[in-house]
Amino acid sequence: MAPTLNLSPLVIVMPVLNEAQGITAALMALAPLIARGARVVVADGGSSDDTVARARRFEGVEVIQASRGRATQMNAGAQAAGANGILLFLHADTTLPPDSDRLVTQALAEGRQVWGRFDVRIAGRSHMLAMVAALMNLRSRWSGIATGDQALFMTRAAFDATGGFPAQPLMEDIEMSKRLRRLSRPACLRQRVTTSGRRWEARGVWPTIVLMWRLRWAYWRGASPQALARRYE
Repeated sequence: MAPTLNLSPLVIVMPVLNEAQGITAALMALAPLIARGARVVVADGGSSDDTVARARRFEGVEVIQASRGRATQMNAGAQAAGANGILLFLHADTTLPPDSDRLVTQALAEGRQVWGRFDVRIAGRSHMLAMVAALMNLRSRWSGIATGDQALFMTRAAFDATGGFPAQPLMEDIEMSKRLRRLSRPACLRQRVTTSGRRWEARGVWPTIVLMWRLRWAYWRGASPQALARRYE
């Protein structure tokens, strides 16, 4: 049996950009974890709204400034987190299960797996979103590839071994999963995070499904993340 590791504390890194509308609720949801010892680092990418001011009202939350770009912001947040513990990367529109700190620690405690992700539920009006989430979870479990919506977590040592998230404007979570997969298979937790379906509903569920599959296929074929980001926007 692999040795039990000392993994505490849990540090939640949240990259944000103009999230004033939802940042208060997002951080309030993390209050129980903070009370149990988790740290939260909010990495702002240059918000022009009230995001930073609202985030700074919370005790136990550190707010830092970083260059715009989710990968860059997450790397900056990891740098601010310190040298030990578990890193969990959380989108501002994603909510963790209440006992996520315990679940993550237990998943990595024996050292067989050095990273992982949660299953996901997509909140929204369309009944199609349940099917989308189910397929995302199934694909992730089969492939060992996770998306940012699934709240990627990893040991600090695993993060350092990969060199952090690649500085690319899209598919940074896919590329990070590939790097982490060289270290171990992911811990695929069946407990669900809940993420917003806003981007699916804004574009339409089927058009978004088609777009994302085309982008992933192009990425697999070698298309540059910069070109894919232009197509996504």
